Amino acid sequence: MEKIWFKSYAPGVPHMVEFLDVTLQDALTKTTERFPNRPAVVFQGKVLNYKELDEIVSRFASALKSLGIKPGDRVALLMPNLVQTVVGIYGALRMGAVAVPNNPLYTDWELEHQFNDSGSQLLICLDTLVPRMVKLTPKTGIKKIISCHIRDYLPFPLKQLFPFVKKDLHLNTPSGKDLYEFTDLIKQHEPIGENYKSDMDDTAILIYTGGTTGVSKGVQLTHRNLSYNCQQSKSWIPSFIDGHEICLGCLPFFHAYGMTAALNMSIFYGWSNVLIPKPEAKSILDAVHKFRVTFIPAVPTLFNAMINFPEIKKYNLSSIKACLSGAAPLAMETIRSFKDLTGIMLLEAYGLTETSPCTHAIPVGGKEKPGCIGLPVPNTDAKLVDVDDYTKEITAFGEPGELCIKGPQVMKGYINRPDETIAAIKDGWFLTGDVATVDEEGFFKIVDRKKDMIISGGFNIYPREVDEVLYAHPKILEACAIGVPDTYSGERIKAFIVLKEGQTATNDEIIDFCKDKLTKYKVPKYLEFVDNLPKSVVGKILRKELRIMDQAKQE
Repeated sequence: MEKIWFKSYAPGVPHMVEFLDVTLQDALTKTTERFPNRPAVVFQGKVLNYKELDEIVSRFASALKSLGIKPGDRVALLMPNLVQTVVGIYGALRMGAVAVPNNPLYTDWELEHQFNDSGSQLLICLDTLVPRMVKLTPKTGIKKIISCHIRDYLPFPLKQLFPFVKKDLHLNTPSGKDLYEFTDLIKQHEPIGENYKSDMDDTAILIYTGGTTGVSKGVQLTHRNLSYNCQQSKSWIPSFIDGHEICLGCLPFFHAYGMTAALNMSIFYGWSNVLIPKPEAKSILDAVHKFRVTFIPAVPTLFNAMINFPEIKKYNLSSIKACLSGAAPLAMETIRSFKDLTGIMLLEAYGLTETSPCTHAIPVGGKEKPGCIGLPVPNTDAKLVDVDDYTKEITAFGEPGELCIKGPQVMKGYINRPDETIAAIKDGWFLTGDVATVDEEGFFKIVDRKKDMIISGGFNIYPREVDEVLYAHPKILEACAIGVPDTYSGERIKAFIVLKEGQTATNDEIIDFCKDKLTKYKVPKYLEFVDNLPKSVVGKILRKELRIMDQAKQE
């Protein structure tokens, strides 16, 4: 059946993709055959081409086999975006194991849960974290640890200077049983003969959700999920050329967005990937300027950081073809400010860990509708249902409902949680928990999370609408609205505000600004000025954490 969003597709984008069944490890092999001398990864100026990367991946796969890892075993990683992270993930895949990337900022309690829940047996770890992990892993099934150093893949002369410049980070691996050096393993093992023949429906990557709604859940993403989502995403940008683009790898690869949009897309299509282990405005702008980056997948907080970087005008950003924003709502003011400064339109995309992640995006080269998440990408179906009864579909344009997704990118399920998998996937439809609307042209707009809705005096208020107005204030850098208990109305709105550097503002000034743009019951009753807002590792403002913090203050 012809979908209403097809008419809004950009020229050259197919309604349906004829998928190729290519596993992730086979994608690297095929790309190496096509572009052996093409730069694959760039780290602090050190360049490895695809032929060199492929050989290191094969040597590491051989090392994993020698350490007792078998097809289907779980290999955990605790790393920022380094060369070893790419090698670790694809080395595990090459010999048939499941890669389990974890957030290196997590606490021991969180990591213990994830290591045990995933059944991980080996850990690839940044050297600074090894002493902690030596103490933690006896509580888990992890038997061996491979230590990686930032210095291992630095170019000359940085590699020689690193011990003196970064003394706190220049760590040697502790001696001990079952502790190994990454570079030693690479030197000691010959390349593996061939790729393990994974089935497309085998789990390839196990990624943990952020845990913002409770204990984090392991999302099982198959080779089909991830491979097809790469192909869906590439079809969305037909102007991008295989073996030509330069992607900025500033999103962490332990996040589904970074895994697909930066890591896997680059591997599948022979792009260069400029690795940024610690994403900050200056390091991002330096990389774009120096390496002529053409594609930036990032999050709103990073784009905001770039906008507010005092010296942004000094950088040459003319190489950029597209900037994709996802993982968190993109404020209209951010879109406007970024375009005013750079001439580049930020394109919003949408997805979840459970959908590999991309399901929707603003058309690249098509109609731009700022404030929307865009159209469903090819081979993706979407519908809205009643927030309290998923069996009741909402068909009226502009009426909010819970967004449901069906497509090849929808996960296999949550590991060890069959009941939660059944609750999340109904008749092949994944219930996102996000409230959205759709217009006559097929553009979807996220109104809010189902659980974030504020009910005041019987009126439903979506906090994102309040956020949008606050972001438009010239003195406000970041803002987030929550509902707080109120004996009269049930809930009233409280807004947490971070001002731009050097700015001051009063409560009355902000509230008067909101009164001009919002219905009376949507105007914040309370304001709190703070230095920063709690965020997930990819920059998503944690509304739930603000509610918990505020509630604790009242007790």
